[in-house]
Amino acid sequence: MPDAPEPPQITDGLAVIEAALPNLPLAPGVYRMLDAKGDALYVGKARSLRKRVTSYTQVARLSERLRRMVFETRSLEIVTTGSEAEALLLEANFIKRLRPRFNIVLRDDKSYPWLVITDDHPYPQIAKHRGERRKGASYYGPFASAWAVNQTITALQRVFLLRSCRDTVFDSRTRPCLLFQIKRCSAPCVERVSLDDYAALVREAKEFLSGGTPSIQKRLAAEMEQAAEQLEFERAAALRDRIRGLTHVQGKDRVNLEGVGDADVVALHQAAGQSCVQVFFFRGGRNNGNRPYFLSHAKQDQTAEEVMGTFLAQLYDDLPPPPLVLLSHEPPEAGLIAEALSLKAHRKVELHRPQRGEKREAVEHAATNAREALERRLAEGTAQAQLLDGVAAMFGLPAPPERIEVYDNSHIQGTNPYGVMIVAGPGGFTKQAYRKFSIKSAQGNDDFAMMREVFERRFGRALREDPGRESDAWPDLVLIDGGAGQLSAAQSVMAELGVEDVPLVAVAKGPDRDAGREWFHMAGREPVQLPPRDPVLYYLQRLRDEAHRFAISAHRAGRSKALTKSELDEIPGIGTALKRKLLNHFGSARGVRQAGLADLEACPGIGPAVARRIHEHFHPGAAVAPRGGTG
Repeated sequence: MPDAPEPPQITDGLAVIEAALPNLPLAPGVYRMLDAKGDALYVGKARSLRKRVTSYTQVARLSERLRRMVFETRSLEIVTTGSEAEALLLEANFIKRLRPRFNIVLRDDKSYPWLVITDDHPYPQIAKHRGERRKGASYYGPFASAWAVNQTITALQRVFLLRSCRDTVFDSRTRPCLLFQIKRCSAPCVERVSLDDYAALVREAKEFLSGGTPSIQKRLAAEMEQAAEQLEFERAAALRDRIRGLTHVQGKDRVNLEGVGDADVVALHQAAGQSCVQVFFFRGGRNNGNRPYFLSHAKQDQTAEEVMGTFLAQLYDDLPPPPLVLLSHEPPEAGLIAEALSLKAHRKVELHRPQRGEKREAVEHAATNAREALERRLAEGTAQAQLLDGVAAMFGLPAPPERIEVYDNSHIQGTNPYGVMIVAGPGGFTKQAYRKFSIKSAQGNDDFAMMREVFERRFGRALREDPGRESDAWPDLVLIDGGAGQLSAAQSVMAELGVEDVPLVAVAKGPDRDAGREWFHMAGREPVQLPPRDPVLYYLQRLRDEAHRFAISAHRAGRSKALTKSELDEIPGIGTALKRKLLNHFGSARGVRQAGLADLEACPGIGPAVARRIHEHFHPGAAVAPRGGTG
């Protein structure tokens, strides 16, 4: 019998690095340590790639974290850059995209909301925007949250009376909407304001967003006095209301930075081996809100200053940096980071750790918010850990579950059926892992067949992609919304697939579907109930309700899609433009179906070949008289 292969040693990874050294340049760039699967273990930047990577061969000087990284390294990739600042920007991009296990990773999948004023319409619209910017619009932000940008839009409506409706709504209005009645719009849709006056309102709004509030307030006050002197009391009252709205906007921010136009305040707090960074966004002198960031893989061998440097590079990877960034901790390579951010912004960016004055107070306020946010997260984590301990005890699990998957179906008498999977764990719901399954094979109102299909697709694919179960995508516990029948259907699928070590639990509603009287079914055990006020019961109900919510939303989306689908979509070669021409000409898909070949050919934009294809689709095998014949 051949000898079993020896387990890999740290010398294996060391040999990979030493073999790569002769081919590494002395130029600046980014290096990536890869494991046996080709996944990134670590991404780093260097002024000299060869000198930096050589440091990993001195194992005795490495931290335990870096020793483990060297142990798992099986290949090395590099990208050279023109400067160390460019390498820093590329490193941040790689870290956010690849999420290496041994880097500090900023896990923030949410895009930042912006405020947009359209410039390609005679009467520009003010709206919230996410995603890529487009031409023909002015963007202001970023804002920390949708709530912050919505508040600003409401304030701008009260002060500058700009429209927020879409162009299609604007074009179809025949009388002012409710926003005009409550003095939050000037009703340009029905010409209650002239084009020149509306353009002046847009200019004032842009000036306000750029920090010109004092000059606007003075101008409005002068106009109000002039209107009063000319006995235009209605106009004077309207100007008075706008001044009050502007004053309200100025006074409602808890934190302001006098004399600072665009800046970010970034403060970090560490506790219990975790880090939280709180960022306040100031644009045009206004506080655009704040957002907490919790860093993944922040190890205890890295100082707060090092964590801050890594965070800044990743924060501004997809966010334009402001001219000034106020910090609670100065990173070791502050000059290099400022150079890289200036390179990205195409203007000077300054990193500053204030020691006194109003700026210092703003940083301390942000640090307080970071500490409180981290304390709440740690407290929630402790409570969550206790709940997971209770789940493990209730279902006889060997350890608290790291990944719980919950399954549910939604349909109406078998139509538009969907199955869904949600995922939860120590960190709460993992929404990026949610999945929905459009039911294909199950017929009619058969919930058991639907559950079978969902499990076949979910775990069949898992076995194909990860037969060794080396990833963290395998559940420690599976909950099914249903009773013994759904449990039996899921068990039969798992047995056929050879997956017999994943605990399955069916959550059946109690009598009269009362919450708090649920029965929990497991194979080989009698159904059990929990006391009505048991915290574990509340937690399991919350999981079940989240799955139910997600299932209903998936079903509604599928039903809406089916309702908007036309039988014209089934005709090969008929795209959106041709479909619109047909519907405009014949009024409905039914009219197209009933039309003769000559009628189809008479439709503008529909040639003889397309007309014949449409006619043959609805009337296969029908005899068609030649053009000009008697038929």
